[in-house]
Amino acid sequence: MARMITVGAAQLGPIARSESRGQVVKRLLALLGEAHGRGCDLVVFPELALTTFFPRWWMEDQAEIDAFFEREMPGPETRPLFDEAGRLGMGFCVGYAELAIEEGLTRRYNTSILVDKAGRLVGKYRKIHLPGHAEHEPWRAFQHLEKRYFEVGNLGWPVWRALGGLFGMCICNDRRWPETYRVMGLQGVEMVLLGYNTPAHHPPAPEHDLLGPFHNHLVMQAGAYQNGTWVVGVAKCGREEGCDLIGQSAIIAPSGEIVAMCATLGDELATARCDLDATRSYKETVFNFAKHRRPEHYRLIVERTGAKPPA
Repeated sequence: MARMITVGAAQLGPIARSESRGQVVKRLLALLGEAHGRGCDLVVFPELALTTFFPRWWMEDQAEIDAFFEREMPGPETRPLFDEAGRLGMGFCVGYAELAIEEGLTRRYNTSILVDKAGRLVGKYRKIHLPGHAEHEPWRAFQHLEKRYFEVGNLGWPVWRALGGLFGMCICNDRRWPETYRVMGLQGVEMVLLGYNTPAHHPPAPEHDLLGPFHNHLVMQAGAYQNGTWVVGVAKCGREEGCDLIGQSAIIAPSGEIVAMCATLGDELATARCDLDATRSYKETVFNFAKHRRPEHYRLIVERTGAKPPA
């Protein structure tokens, strides 16, 4: 038995610092319309899809920083995306900077949401593995100040039943950590939706630069295979405000194979017809966690060897 869902990986090219939300939303709407023409049920947009990647700049004026954040979702400028998705009968996932008031305190997160075919918010995820640094490092050609501008996500890695399957989300650097996929895998996730904005240059370790696209696909393909899940990884890419971002947005099968990939560094849509039941042959055999996984022995090995993580 097949449970088919047609997915669009809606890659974005650079977003200028001067571009308004309205201008960016028009680009998202154009990709949404193209996806509808291809019969998509779900469209996945990148991390921080509504603005330029603002953590590359050191800013001290909180009002200037907060101008990049959304106080509500949908808001006046993003409502057209929800309305159009509902009109077309398509779900979507989009990343943005979230300003939230929690227990009377102002919090700021790197967030993504999943919206169903009726335009209703199904789930929210807040990025947990924040990369970069918090201190001013002007020696860099560009900075990566996610640790300054965002708090660590506080929602964990839940999965949601929607669009006929079990969906999870993560964001950018989360994809490099196996526990990201495993926590969702233990909940039976069938498709992980993942946006990223990844610089082509890594100032602390420039020897990694040429391997950036390889590492990008490596971790997503491994996460897909080892957890028997589809992974949809979608980039904001190209030369954005002088910083090169990698592309190669990809839709990856539970086998770990890339079944669709973007070829440019601009706005582009890659689509694939995905069978959610294709996850079962991995979840029920090689990666049958109940039958083969032995977490109690992992703990024993650590205790007996005295192994400790590096300080």
